[in-house]
Amino acid sequence: MYEVIETHGAPVKAWIQGVPCDEAAKRQLRNIATLPFIYKWVAAMPDVHHGRGSTVGCVIATRGAVVPAAVGVDIGCGMMAVQTGLDREALPSGLANVRSAIERAVPHGRTNDGGRGDVGAWDGAPARVQRRWEQLLPDYQRLVKAHQGIRHRDPECQLGTLGTGNHFIEVCLDERDQVWFMLHSGSRGAGNRIGSYFTTLAQKRVASAGVRLVDRDLAYLEEGTAEYDGYVEAVEWAQEYARVNRELMMEAMTEAVRKEVRAIPRVVQAINCHHNYIAREAHYGEDVLVTRKGAVRARDGDLGIIPGSMGARSFIVRGLGNPESFHSCSHGAGRAMSRGEAKRTFTIQDHVRATRDVECRKDADVIDETPMAYKPIDAVMAAQTDLVEIVHSLRQVICVKG
Repeated sequence: MYEVIETHGAPVKAWIQGVPCDEAAKRQLRNIATLPFIYKWVAAMPDVHHGRGSTVGCVIATRGAVVPAAVGVDIGCGMMAVQTGLDREALPSGLANVRSAIERAVPHGRTNDGGRGDVGAWDGAPARVQRRWEQLLPDYQRLVKAHQGIRHRDPECQLGTLGTGNHFIEVCLDERDQVWFMLHSGSRGAGNRIGSYFTTLAQKRVASAGVRLVDRDLAYLEEGTAEYDGYVEAVEWAQEYARVNRELMMEAMTEAVRKEVRAIPRVVQAINCHHNYIAREAHYGEDVLVTRKGAVRARDGDLGIIPGSMGARSFIVRGLGNPESFHSCSHGAGRAMSRGEAKRTFTIQDHVRATRDVECRKDADVIDETPMAYKPIDAVMAAQTDLVEIVHSLRQVICVKG
């Protein structure tokens, strides 16, 4: 199912049959493949597109080094989905009040440059958030003591909040009209500080060693150094923060919907998975560090989440454990154009038509997230039938964006 992209380094195996993949993304993949510590090959998922340093939608297995910019600054970004015991008839015919209730329950967006009074953060975190933060705090304090540059001004007040950009909260219906809650977010400002700090540190270390790279954002930290150990530990902390962040938002969302529909959304099953992260794994009999930037782990039997875009279908999938993808699949549809190009190309009327069946924002500030700015999700799914099988197909009825 994959195509091989020829490089001057390791091969690139790309699951892009029937899906557009621009030359900028292919060039980045070739650049990654030149790194001397790449293990076997680079795997590109069907949603692959140009990113900073590394393409979004790729899987990089390494031995002896890690590339901080390949993980990025949205460390631990991922998805959570909950299948509830509710069906479509439990929801009101008009969904505006349910959407408003979710928006009141979960801080989202960003104002005041993220400073005092930012609508996207808590003005004093509620007790349930404080309790979870107290569990994360000791390790954070230890990490900050060792690496002052990762300090964020107030990670507690962003825990349990959505953020901006492509992050979202949705109410969906599956093929049997059962109600699902789904959301997408990561480690917020705390993860951003960690990613930015260690990317800069890697660039300085590579420059001081006289190493020349085709892209400075491919700067790396070598295993066996204090910087490598510090980065891996900080990233694993940020991934835990991101997981807890999604759990807290899901709790708040569930309570908000419960009050509106006057029914208890019993949890049938819950899935919580990263798609911007590192993991220590064994592949082909060797222990390696796997970086997934915009990719989901899809070992045999793993449940994962592949969202579409506003107005497009999303999928609950089961991994097939394909070794050639390092047990991975796509993390979504993948952008087909930049945010700026989308805003120049589409109108509010275009967006209204594309999201006509979804209770969501339909203003100029979300044009860059309109479905047409993304690759066709059906083509993305068709390109990875050897990586995952579809378990449930979901359609949004409510979408909250930051």
